[in-house]
Amino acid sequence: MQLHSDFSKRAVIFPEQYQFVASPLAGVSRMMLDRAGGEVARATSIVRYAAGSGYSSHTHDGGEEILVLEGVFSDEHGDYPAGTYLRNPPGTSHQPFSRNGCSLLVKLWQFSADDQQQLVIDTHAQQWRPGLVSGLSVLPLHEHDGVSTALVRWAPHTHFNPHIHVGGEEILVLEGLFCDERGQYPAGSWLRSPRYSQHAPFTGAEGALIYVKVGHLGAGLLGDKFITTPIYHASLKWPGKTVPRLKL
Repeated sequence: MQLHSDFSKRAVIFPEQYQFVASPLAGVSRMMLDRAGGEVARATSIVRYAAGSGYSSHTHDGGEEILVLEGVFSDEHGDYPAGTYLRNPPGTSHQPFSRNGCSLLVKLWQFSADDQQQLVIDTHAQQWRPGLVSGLSVLPLHEHDGVSTALVRWAPHTHFNPHIHVGGEEILVLEGLFCDERGQYPAGSWLRSPRYSQHAPFTGAEGALIYVKVGHLGAGLLGDKFITTPIYHASLKWPGKTVPRLKL
């Protein structure tokens, strides 16, 4: 399967477009956001566990990244309520389940081969730092070799200057209404913008909370081997740009 796997193209999915499909395991369904490969795939998905469902013990050869969106996710190592961010690097194993049901953002096979940092972060218990403009607060989650992941809280009526994402950008809107010159994106919207894309994001009266990852498109991640559509690698040279580059 090749779903939104051409990273040279912008992709947007709104929550009303969600279509969950059953996984091979009873009680677990997923909304595929992008995917390259078969059952083993470089994948980004919203995954739902019904109450009492779970997987048998398995190994993540390409690593796994999780943000718990709703409910409580569990494995043999602990319980992870909504707001928990987890990274299980390549070669780690676990037996996940949910007693009462949960919803997750899951990214598979999106690690660098030398990224072996395992993380469990309760985002509700962390200290946020000021963003680059007034009205922004940032909670860094992970950074490795130019790929950065964070939660960013936008106060109402916050405007960011036009900027460029050299290594692409991916956003999941968690709360509120996120906007840019191309449209408005309510909670549940997923956006992926290609390398060297630019925009000028802002919020209205609601403000917003977003999960954001930058620098990962064309970064030579383990799962890129599953992609059969064009992919821009960091080694490619692009025409000069005059818009500032953004770092989280």
